[in-house]
Amino acid sequence: MLFRRLFAALLLAITGTAFAAYPDRPIRLIAPFAPGGNIDITARTVAPGLTEQLGQPVVVENRGGAGGRIGTEVVAKSAPDGYTLLLGSSGSLTVNPAFATTQAYDPLRDFVPTSMVSIVPLLLVVHPSLPAYTAKEFIAIAKSRPGQVTMASAGTGSNTHLTGELFQVITGVKLTHIPYKGSGPALIDLIGGQTQCIFDQVSTSAPHVKTGKLRALAVASAKRSATLADVVTMQEAGVRNFEAETYTGIFLPSAAPKDIVQRVYGALIKVLDLPATRDAFNRLGAEVVKSTPEELATRLRTDLAKWKKVQQQTGIKLD
Repeated sequence: MLFRRLFAALLLAITGTAFAAYPDRPIRLIAPFAPGGNIDITARTVAPGLTEQLGQPVVVENRGGAGGRIGTEVVAKSAPDGYTLLLGSSGSLTVNPAFATTQAYDPLRDFVPTSMVSIVPLLLVVHPSLPAYTAKEFIAIAKSRPGQVTMASAGTGSNTHLTGELFQVITGVKLTHIPYKGSGPALIDLIGGQTQCIFDQVSTSAPHVKTGKLRALAVASAKRSATLADVVTMQEAGVRNFEAETYTGIFLPSAAPKDIVQRVYGALIKVLDLPATRDAFNRLGAEVVKSTPEELATRLRTDLAKWKKVQQQTGIKLD
C-alpha cells in the first residue's frame, strides 16, 4: 500500500511538472486546407500572437484535401500532448461530417474546443466573363445552361461546396462542381477563367472583387458585409432562406489534459483581445468572436444537427 502511494505521488509530481513546463518545444497548428484560403489566413493571423503568449513557435502546417477531412483527421489521431492544434472550421467539423457516409473522426467526441476565432460570411462571386451582374441574372443563366456553369469549391464536402449544393436545391439550378484542395487554388483557377463561380468567404474573395478580377453578386449573410458594403444580401437579391457563413475555432485532441487546454485557451483569448488582431480580421472581412469552450461545443452540436437535416432533405452523400 505504501509503495502504491509513493508511486502515485511520484507520478503526480512528474505529470504536474510536465504540465507546468508546457510548452517546451514548437507547436503545430494544422490548417486543413491549402495555403491562400480563409482557414490558412486565419491560422497565420493568430499564430504569431500565440507564439508570443505561449513562448514557443506556433507553426502553421497546411494539410489540405477532402474538404478539410485529411488535416482534421491528423489532429484527431495525434498525441494529446498540446503540441498539435487544429484550426477547425464549421465546414470540416459540422458540414462535412453531416454529409459523409464514412468519417474518420467524430467532431464532438474526438476534439476538445477552446474558443471561437472568427466568423466570415460566404459570397457568390463569378468570373467577369460570365454576363451576370445580379443573383437573379446568374440563376437565369444557370437555368438556361443546365450543368454548363462550373462551380469551384475548397474541396468535396467543404463548406463552400455544400453551400453551393444548398443554393442549387433552393433555386433549382444545376451547376457542375469542380473541387480543389482549398479556396486558394480554387480562386486562382476562377480568376484565370478555368471555372465560372464559387461560394467563397468574403475574407479571401474581397481583394479580388475590389481589383475587378472577380465580380461579387450577393453575400449569404443576414446583413451586408462591411468589407463589401455595396454588395446585396441573398435575401435582398430575392433568394429566400439562404444563409451561409464560416466560423473557426482552435481545438485539441479530446484526451488533452485540462491544464494544457486551459493554457491554450487563455493564450488564444489574449490574442483575440489585441486591437491588432481585430484590425487584421476586419481588413479580411471577418469578425473576431470569442467564446467559452462550452459555447463553442454547443455551436458545433447545433450546427451539426442543422446540416444533418439538410442532408436528409437533399439526399446528398459524400464518400
